[in-house]
This record gives sequence, structure tokens and C-alpha cells, in this order.
Amino acid sequence: MNNFLFVAAENDALENCKAGGMGDVVRDVPRQISERGDKVHVVVPAYSRLHHGGLPRTTLNFSLRGMAYTAELYEVKPKKEFPNIFHYVLHHPEIEAGDIAHIYHNDPEEPFYTDAIKYIIFCTAVAEAIKQGAFGDVDIVHLHDWHSSLLLFLREYHIEYTNLKDIRIVYSIHNLAIQGIRPFDGNYSSVKNWFPSVPLDYQKLMDYRYQDCINLMAVGIRFADAVHTVSPSYKEDLLLPSSPPEFIGGEGLEKDLQKADQEGRLFGILNGCNYKNINKEKKGNIYRNTVKALFRWLQEESKKYKADFLAHTGEKIMAYVDENPKFIASSVARLTEQKFYFFMRSPEAFVEILKRLEKVDGIFMLLGTGAPEYEELFRKLSYEHKNFIFTNGQSEKLIDSIYLESDLYFMPSLFEPCGISQMLAMRNGNPCLVHHTGGLKDTVEHMKTGFAFDGESYDEKISSMIQTLDEVLNVFENDKPTWKKIQSAARRKRFTWKKSADEYYKLLYKLD
Repeated sequence: MNNFLFVAAENDALENCKAGGMGDVVRDVPRQISERGDKVHVVVPAYSRLHHGGLPRTTLNFSLRGMAYTAELYEVKPKKEFPNIFHYVLHHPEIEAGDIAHIYHNDPEEPFYTDAIKYIIFCTAVAEAIKQGAFGDVDIVHLHDWHSSLLLFLREYHIEYTNLKDIRIVYSIHNLAIQGIRPFDGNYSSVKNWFPSVPLDYQKLMDYRYQDCINLMAVGIRFADAVHTVSPSYKEDLLLPSSPPEFIGGEGLEKDLQKADQEGRLFGILNGCNYKNINKEKKGNIYRNTVKALFRWLQEESKKYKADFLAHTGEKIMAYVDENPKFIASSVARLTEQKFYFFMRSPEAFVEILKRLEKVDGIFMLLGTGAPEYEELFRKLSYEHKNFIFTNGQSEKLIDSIYLESDLYFMPSLFEPCGISQMLAMRNGNPCLVHHTGGLKDTVEHMKTGFAFDGESYDEKISSMIQTLDEVLNVFENDKPTWKKIQSAARRKRFTWKKSADEYYKLLYKLD
């Protein structure tokens, strides 16, 4: 029996421990490992909240900043129990909940300042737990994004954790754009402050663009035994330099990724999607679930500043309770540059989309929260356009209804490492209109399982997006047999975690 340890910032197997797609992966891959008869431990930070009600497992003593630090490891109950999967959270007072999903901090003045501190403490405590045997004899450690890559730094440079050199460590890149860059010195959140006695190889650790800084994403790529991107096409994108906004590629790390590829350490493996034990909403609940969510948010103190807007959305949605629109286009996503750059830079293109939908008695439903400037843009557009329903909040029931009842799922991501939304929409027979990039290339085939737009220049992409929507609406209105064929092809498509895990075992874990 092989013994695995997953180290990550998110784990959707636990309540309230997810901000994005990484949480899904950290939930689902261990289940595949369990089905193979192997054992897996999953550890995430407690964020000053997830350890409540947990079972204290061990106290961890280690040194940081030339001082003694103590952290506690708790075993916690997951949402669903599976054999041979053990879930843990690590508590230390400085590992605090952030303002993004009560996980990440958003430091506008100094990006990653607070997160670097909490993940340095977290990773050092995990290294100590491995050394103490808190997870048994570990064969494979699987790290996820920059938040956990410091374990590779400790393996490489810290005299206390040379034992990590005996363990195979693999590293998954979920989003290369977020790299965890911090100064080497002269800052409370710098490497030298936290590890004053550890000798640093500045050449091997530095960010090429900011040479007085460590790049923790680069640390993962440079030192892991295997590096993994969450789709094959995202891997190919990352080997090329970025040329924004037309193309988002290696984001300054393409040389590191090319080197890993040449050394046979870089693999693109598509994420899977869950097709079992799915929470099913009843058809016909989409407007009811919107209204329920709006009424709940109206009572929350934190939503008071947008109470007028929530009431406005409720009034709009009531118009569709009695008389349903003939076509629903939808999006569910965090409101960020990655997901909606095209609409922020070209709001007039979004207005064109709404006009075209209006002609077929269609509406656009968008659900999400995120960057203030994006929330503001979509609230403004909602006031101006009656067929745009912007639900500015989060609701699992409503999300399930949107995936189930939409006619078209819109995913115009500027770049997309893999994407889970398009898989969830397709699972419900909901064709997607996507930007032909990253994992969206690997999952949506134009005019077969959905629709895709692209272009050499930014203007070409915008033009292609509008033209492809025209194509979608033309098929929907005038060619029902083709529309039904695309729907059923989308529904039949299977991106299974079993297939992904087979490749993990063979390429990443080297266990086949």
C-alpha cells in the first residue's frame, strides 16, 4: 500500500474550504487513490476556523525567525467519508482567514504579503509533521500551487528537513499567473526574516523579472521531481512567452517550464469531473432559487451596501417567473481579469451580446463575486439592460439550477488552466461557448460538443466572439436537429477522474 500526502491551500472535501478549482482536485484525486487501495492524507491550513471540533493529533515545534514556533495538527471530518483518506488542518494563530473565501488575503499594496507569512508557517509545520511521522512513512508528497512549494525550498536548503530528499515530491500548477513573489530580504514577509540561518542560492530561487525576490511558483517548477499542468493544452501554452492580452503563456517562467519539459519532468494531464453522487436540483427552480438567494442576502449585514441592487435583481427576475424567456445564456465564475477581461475592456461587446439575445427573447444570467471593479461594471450593465440578470453573490442551489437550465454556458476566459465550469455545464447537456485557450481547447469541440471563438488579434477575438454567438443562435432557432445533436454530444462527453488518475500514477507518481 502506497502512502500519499496532499498539501494544499484548499480542500473541498471539507466544509468551507474552497475558493476555486484547486479545491475540487484536492477533493477528487484522493478518492481515486483510495479506490486503488492506497492511503492518502490531505493537509490544509486551519485558517483560524477549520480546526474547531477536530481531533488534536500532535503538537509541532519548529524554528522560524530564530524563534520557537508551535503549531497543532488536527484530524477533521470530511463532508463524505472514504476508506483510507485522512483529512487534517494545521492551526497556528498567524494562519488567519483571508477576505477571499475566508482563505486568501488580498493585499493591494504588497501582493502576497500576508499569504506568504501564513504559508511559510504552514509548510514548515507540515515538514516537521512529516519528519515526526505524523502521516506515517510517506512515499509521495503532492503539492498544489505556490502555497505549498516552500516544502521544496526546505528539502533543498534547510538542514532540519533533509529527510524530504528521500520522498518523491510532485507539483501541480493550477494557475501559473499567481506566483507568490516576495523579497529575499528587508521585509517582515521576506525569506531571510523567516529563515535567517538558511543559506540561500539566489540564482536558483530568484524571479527573473524582480531579481531581489523569490518566486515560489518557480521554486515548485525548479525543484519538484515532476511538474503537472491541469490540461495538455495549458502545458503547451505555458512553454511560450506571454503576449497579453492576445496570448497568456508562461508569464515569465517559460524558460523554467521548457527546462522541466526537456528533462522529462513536465506533464499536461486534464483534470476530471465528478459524475457520481451529484447534487441534483429540480428543473424549473432557477427563478425561485434566485429569489430565495436574494432574500437571504438582503438580511446579511455585509450585503447592506448593495441592498438596492439585490432588490433590483429580484424585481427583474420576477418578470420571468410567469413568462419564461426562450433562451438562457449563463456564466458562473469569480469576477476577475482571467474570466471576464473581454467584457471589462469591451463592455460594448457584452452589450451586443445582450442585444442579440433580446432578438430571440433571451436573457443572460451571471452569478459571481470578485474584484470590486468587475462587480461595479456588471451592476451598472444590469441597471441598463433588462435582459441581463446579475446575481452578485454565491449560492450552491442556484449554481446547480443554472448549469441544469441554461441553454448556453458562456466561458470567455482570457486564459484557462483547465476549467471545471464547462465540464459541469456539459454534464447537464448544456453546450458551451468558450475562448479557444488552455483546457477549454481540450474539452469543447466547435460545432460538435459546443462552440469556440478565437482570433490572432484582440479585435479579431471580440469579432469572433460575437459572430460565434450569432452562429449559436442561428443553430438554436433554425436547426433543432443539430442543436439536439450538440446537446447530447456534450452530455455524453466524459472527463473522468479515473482516466486522469491513471496518468498521475504512470507519469507523476511513477507507480505503474
